[in-house]
Amino acid sequence: MPIQPPALDDRDFADLVEELLARVAAHTPEWSPRLGDPGRTMIELFAWLVDTLLYRANLIPERQRLAFLRLLGLPLKAAVPATGLVTLGLDEANARAAVTLRAGARVKGPVMFETRGEITVLPVTAMAFYKRDLDRTETAPVSLALKQDLKTVYQLAADPAAIRPYATTAIFAGGTPVSGGFDLIEQTVDRCLWLALLAPQPELVETVRIALGRSETGDAPLLNVGVVPLIEMPALFEDVGPRARLPYQWEICTGRERDGRAEYLPLTEVADTSGGLTRLGVLRLELPAPGFIGALSNDGQAVTVAGVGDRPPRLDDAKTAARLVTWIRLRPTADLSTFALSWVGINAVAIDQRLTSGGQIIGQSDGRAGQEFALPGQSVEADSLQLQVEEPGLGYRLWRQVDDLALADRDDAVYSLDAEAGLVRFGDNVRGRIPEVGMRIRVGQMRAGGGRAGNLPGGSLSDIAALDLQGNPVPKLKLWQPLATSGGEDPEDLAAAEQRIPAQLRHGDRAVTEGDYQRLAADTPGIAAGRVEVLPRFKPQQRRSEVPGVVSVMVWPQKGTPKPPNPRPDRPFLEAVFAQLDRRRPLGTELYVIGCEYRPLGLTVGVELQDGARRDSVLQAIRQALHQFLWPLAPGDVGGQGWRLGKTVRDRELEVIVARVDGVRSVAQVKLFEQLDGGWRKLQRADNPNLSELSLDPWQLPELLAVVVITDGDAPDTLETPLSPAADAVVAVPVVAEVC
Repeated sequence: MPIQPPALDDRDFADLVEELLARVAAHTPEWSPRLGDPGRTMIELFAWLVDTLLYRANLIPERQRLAFLRLLGLPLKAAVPATGLVTLGLDEANARAAVTLRAGARVKGPVMFETRGEITVLPVTAMAFYKRDLDRTETAPVSLALKQDLKTVYQLAADPAAIRPYATTAIFAGGTPVSGGFDLIEQTVDRCLWLALLAPQPELVETVRIALGRSETGDAPLLNVGVVPLIEMPALFEDVGPRARLPYQWEICTGRERDGRAEYLPLTEVADTSGGLTRLGVLRLELPAPGFIGALSNDGQAVTVAGVGDRPPRLDDAKTAARLVTWIRLRPTADLSTFALSWVGINAVAIDQRLTSGGQIIGQSDGRAGQEFALPGQSVEADSLQLQVEEPGLGYRLWRQVDDLALADRDDAVYSLDAEAGLVRFGDNVRGRIPEVGMRIRVGQMRAGGGRAGNLPGGSLSDIAALDLQGNPVPKLKLWQPLATSGGEDPEDLAAAEQRIPAQLRHGDRAVTEGDYQRLAADTPGIAAGRVEVLPRFKPQQRRSEVPGVVSVMVWPQKGTPKPPNPRPDRPFLEAVFAQLDRRRPLGTELYVIGCEYRPLGLTVGVELQDGARRDSVLQAIRQALHQFLWPLAPGDVGGQGWRLGKTVRDRELEVIVARVDGVRSVAQVKLFEQLDGGWRKLQRADNPNLSELSLDPWQLPELLAVVVITDGDAPDTLETPLSPAADAVVAVPVVAEVC
């Protein structure tokens, strides 16, 4: 039965009226109150007053509820500030020099924001490009001839199968983010994002190039690059650890070639607030000397190999090419399954909704224990608070903030903070010192603010009041807000805080049961987990089961389209999940986070089509149905949750899937093949050679790599598919589809 708190008094209005009427006969037997009688009205009035008093008595006072939350160590959550990125530019058509701005510049709009870091505004703009694969309509009619012609034109020694024609395509045009994300792995030929740094005017290219490599003080200028990943690490979650950072490198083109290849210099990250491209933030990249900044020739007629291989993309717009100063590229340095970004831009700086204040006296000590003082603001950022207490003969001294005064010694100069309410509390000379009588308490610096009012659409902010490093105002600055500010939340109320108590006391965010491991792994911040399976007592290195004290968690990244290759977690993905689970596992548990072991599978299918069915469409639908049915993620398998681990693949089951495709009259046969030593071997059941099946171990899944479908005949007994060229052997070649 549900737990219902007992009422201190369960009488209601009707019960009180009935009780009072019963007392009338005992005290005034000569009076019989009737409806409408003034005495009856007085009885009902007093019953109503008592009923309201009983209602309040049956409620736990809010003060006591707050005391319970404080005893549990669950204070109300402060407001969360909205965050975002803005880009700055010099409001001059002939800007030639960089300007460095202090952190804390006020950004004006419907809600005030502040910049969170220093920024050097360089006299350049940027356009982002990538090398895009030509689509089927551009290449299908002349695919083989096109590759052979490109090999001849560019005098390449590569196999034509390894040539990848591409079109230079702009991304994040006009500073607009890509809603569905841009994946460097799946959407580009060379797995690179290219930023073209452009001078304001063609005649200023050389002047700007020198300005990029040398500042007025002689130091190397810093380029601020703003990045928004497709999936961000939530700011309120703890970090998953430095080993979970994406492996990537920023490089700048020197404008020279070495051994027939373009020369690039790696750029050093001086600062990074993006957590290794896991959340919205800004990277500050140190630029090299002017002699190492340049661009290769972009003229395809003068230089035949412009844009070929690892050279920067060829720009076919003459006006843009005339303003080109140099190229900066972002590329992964390891084999990743995904590298998705929503927006990238330069001259960017992070902003948030909190405002900085300081130098204010908030009170004077009266010598009592447990004194509380209100700060000049609520929803205070704890790390930013600098509280100073006046001490006799010493002036103002900085006191230290602690989470719990109960852990402090009697002489510790400490205080505790209630960030949501904006209150500071001092000790009692047993747990923390009491400020001396008459001594003042001052806020040296603090940042406070937040709320949903800061969630503004893009373009809402347009003005900035900034100071340079010498403290002088900087005029003629342009500000763009390409992205909406987001993440702002109002302070937590009491009802929401009470709802957190049961979950906090029930499991304490620990991984104990299989469900705990699955839930925590699926909720790992900063990744998109498509599926999680827990293999208790399975040791992956030895492929052994029933090993006591071992837990293996198998994870798959999310992948939308069921097509080969199957989803595989890369190293950052595995490390992120491991870091999430490792700090929550029982001490004696040996934990492994692993990917799935796939068995390569090929199919040949023979079908008979219905009259009037479109052959190409039906055959394509058959391939899609088979890929979807054998897919490791939803909607794979019969239950729609992905192919079950260790489930045998049988030809008869696949025949049913093929027969359900619209346009199929009958299925002649389905034959299974396993890939061994680069070739395909037909699978047969030992007890019945006419049937095919692929048996799997409990930690394995099938990976459907090839499907051959024929009509009006039996499925072929052999399966031969051309091998794809290795990724490192691919040669990117620019092409203009309309001309070729």
